[in-house]
Amino acid sequence: MAAPGWNGAAGGPDADVLERLDDLLRRADAAGAVEADTFLVQEELQTVQVRLGTVESLKHARENRCSLRIFTATGSASATTSDLSPGALARLVDETVRLARVAERDEHSGLPDPGTLGAAAPVELDLWDDAAAKLPPETKIEWARRAEAAALEADPRVRNSEGAEFYDRRAQVAYASSGGFRGRFRVSSFALSVTPVAVDDGHMERDYWYTSARHLADLESPEAVGREAARRAVRRLGARKGRTTEVPVVFDPETAASLVRSLAVAVSGPSLYRGTSFLIGQRERRVGSDLVTIVDDPLMVRGLGSRPFDGEGIPSRRTVVVDRGMLRNYLLDTYSARRLGLEATGHAAREDGGGITVGYTNLYLEPGSWAPEDIVGSVDRGLYVTELIGFGVNFTTGDYSRGAVGFWIEEGELTYPVEEITVAGNLRQMLQDVEMVGRDLAFRDQTAAPTVKIARMTVAGQ
Repeated sequence: MAAPGWNGAAGGPDADVLERLDDLLRRADAAGAVEADTFLVQEELQTVQVRLGTVESLKHARENRCSLRIFTATGSASATTSDLSPGALARLVDETVRLARVAERDEHSGLPDPGTLGAAAPVELDLWDDAAAKLPPETKIEWARRAEAAALEADPRVRNSEGAEFYDRRAQVAYASSGGFRGRFRVSSFALSVTPVAVDDGHMERDYWYTSARHLADLESPEAVGREAARRAVRRLGARKGRTTEVPVVFDPETAASLVRSLAVAVSGPSLYRGTSFLIGQRERRVGSDLVTIVDDPLMVRGLGSRPFDGEGIPSRRTVVVDRGMLRNYLLDTYSARRLGLEATGHAAREDGGGITVGYTNLYLEPGSWAPEDIVGSVDRGLYVTELIGFGVNFTTGDYSRGAVGFWIEEGELTYPVEEITVAGNLRQMLQDVEMVGRDLAFRDQTAAPTVKIARMTVAGQ
């Protein structure tokens, strides 16, 4: 039987889903809510894992999450249920209202002002692919096997594998509020990854590669994924421990994207009003070099983070976070905006418990004009980072220290692989010290960046 909210295998949206949410709001109003909103996610996920050609697991799940926020004159509360039966939804209202009556209301809490709500994004974001409902498990297994086989065949030193995985998801999102907003949209997503193991002279290294997209046709071929994963594993063979020094550091696109994610934490509303961000009070001030422009764009066609509205019904819009080094905007939901005396930016996200947090959509560093090889070529002696390990970022001070893997650069050339090293600096200074930005931007995830060169960082090794 199809999961509630889907019309059988075709994966069509439930025509009555918004009526269900409207009924919840009517019940909340009758129970004494001054304001209320409700958010529903219905999704199906399937994961296929293959190792050395053998299927290790095949998982299929259907999930429902309906969250309700209620504000009374004196309190507020939120709750979530996975049971969408009429009786369970009635209990959700009763329990949330009871919680709201005993919880004190924050003066900044509440729904967005009605004037900030409106029609969802007018553009067609093309987030749904019918292939999500039509792709049989046998095809997913075949794709995973092809990716792994390509990795094993790419180089004789690739002798083992930690496996390959194919993942797909389809979901319907719906939102309604007593402020008058009603909206829904559907999304699909696909991903394929493989993790080969290379062996040479008793030394073993692993690496991985992946592809992900909203539409099946936009995935890289399994063979391309497998060959790239093999290349990345083989190039790590013979890695040495680096020595402690201070040199220019070049981050490849995957690791440069992690710098963008770190900045997202520092510019998010909760970090700012809690006093745990090094960017407090820096809006409209210079925080980076002229080469740094960071944008969050929820309106990218087929974007992995795209959406027509946020978790509070505020229509999506493109936000320039950093413009040529100047911090222009924070990422704010309604509550954090009110705490900071600013306007919400449409970055509300729903937590599993029904509450609101702040999240980004498609966050990226705009590309520069340099080819990646020219950026490496500009370094006489330095480090090229291909993997970061651990979470050594202090967002209050900006201090940055993470384990790293990569390649040593000598006279503009990648020489030998290095491991068991640490790269350290301060995010504030690192942004100021961006000297070159590549033109190799590719959207493989919700965060993306091209190759980036930082003028100087501490590389700690032996």
